[in-house]
Amino acid sequence: MLKTILSLIAVALAAILVYAATKPDTFRVQRSVHIKAGPEAIFPHIDTLTNWAAWSPWEKMDPAMKKTAGGPTHGKGATMAWDGNSDVGTGLMEITDSTPASKVIIKLDFLKPFEGHNIAEFTLERTDGATHVTWAMFGPQAYLMKLMSMFVDCDQMIGKDFEAGLANLKALAEK
Repeated sequence: MLKTILSLIAVALAAILVYAATKPDTFRVQRSVHIKAGPEAIFPHIDTLTNWAAWSPWEKMDPAMKKTAGGPTHGKGATMAWDGNSDVGTGLMEITDSTPASKVIIKLDFLKPFEGHNIAEFTLERTDGATHVTWAMFGPQAYLMKLMSMFVDCDQMIGKDFEAGLANLKALAEK
């Protein structure tokens, strides 16, 4: 009986490991919001990394987070390193492309609690006196992340933070 149970457990574990390997090699999380303000009013809140303190959802998760800005104050080459609690981790972000009032692309290097190298992209599109803002993050999905996605919905987990950040950005820009 014990041998049968152990065999069933081994088969189930093998099935989970094999199924995880079939998951996509990349991931993408994306959320959008409609803000009643022009892109020119919203853009500086995204393109100047030190301005993120006013709307980033991670600021509330760790008010004592240590941050260090580098490079230019805004646009391509601006950097922000952070070191926080287990909710926000440790990492570095760098703006790699910036098109005024339209798009910001950021290279994200997460160091803790796990290593990851991704891209964040903000796009701003003018629509009828307002702006449609999209925040996306995408990158490679290593096997460990594929396995984790079997038990935790990463899109929901990260997506809720994006939704909170976009709601904060909306409130800030519509003042």
